[in-house]
Amino acid sequence: MKKIINHPDAFVDETLEGILLAHPDKLKAVDGNLRAMARTCATKGKAGVITGGGSGHLPTFLGYVGKGMLDACAVGNVFASPSAQVMLKCIKAADQGAGVICLYGNYGGDRMNFEMASELADMEDIKVEHIVVSDDIASAPPENADGRRGVAGLFFAYKIAGAAADLMMSLSEVSEVTRRALDNIRSIGVAVSPCILPQVGFPTFSIGADELEVGMGIHGEPGIETRRMMKADEIAEMMLEKLTAEIHLDKGDRASILVNGLGATPREELYIVYRKAAKILIEKGVEIIDPEIGEFATSMEMAGVSLSLLKLNDEELLRLYKHPASTPFYVKEASR
Repeated sequence: MKKIINHPDAFVDETLEGILLAHPDKLKAVDGNLRAMARTCATKGKAGVITGGGSGHLPTFLGYVGKGMLDACAVGNVFASPSAQVMLKCIKAADQGAGVICLYGNYGGDRMNFEMASELADMEDIKVEHIVVSDDIASAPPENADGRRGVAGLFFAYKIAGAAADLMMSLSEVSEVTRRALDNIRSIGVAVSPCILPQVGFPTFSIGADELEVGMGIHGEPGIETRRMMKADEIAEMMLEKLTAEIHLDKGDRASILVNGLGATPREELYIVYRKAAKILIEKGVEIIDPEIGEFATSMEMAGVSLSLLKLNDEELLRLYKHPASTPFYVKEASR
């Protein structure tokens, strides 16, 4: 292992300390606990939106805490769920009298601990709702969509929920519009190299030098197939074909595209993938709204790319997607 760290056991906390020192205007540690981060400015009467998950995926999850997106984030060890106690701190920090939505990816540990934290919050008369994101089409077939993992589509969910809450919608209204957004979000990715967990010290899986893994999860979960290495256009075509089999896009439709690097993919390569995906949709007569190209949900230093779609025919979803936001890792300016 060759990483620019001090000690594997200090990796997470030193990362969090660095983020906090860099963004004191946006983030604070709840009760001095680095594993529970919250917005510095709260809005009374606003529905809270929080998330949580393991480290190793920046900007997901912590990077989206800020105005117009999330109110707090519970942080776990690398690829491990935060504790229920840390999640409870985040729920309490985000509660401004209108209740809190826990919005997170579909992983067993996160589900169990968020459910436990919400039970504890209920004892303190805090109303909590859960929304589980499961956008990864490679992790289960459509008939078992509830078993799918949450991956980069989490970004779109955070954007819609955070905007709705920022506009002072009620807890039930934020929940409803976020669930509506999830019906229009799908993702798939490919990996071309593994990653190394600091406390493990060696790659957690292997990929042949001339291979790529279609549908590999962000923790190294197996994908749906191993293929010989493909050209960027072929990868874009393959991913878009699989996504549009579920998110149907025709002439006159609107959609946003998220091209996401998994940690070690140059931005130039991401733009090459976007170039092909965009050309395909434009030729079909689809209007592309505010595409995003960059790193939004990574897996340490894994090399690869994922593609996410958010269909935006719904006028309310379009308005919320365009709503301004300001977080440590993401800024969206007001539309002119």
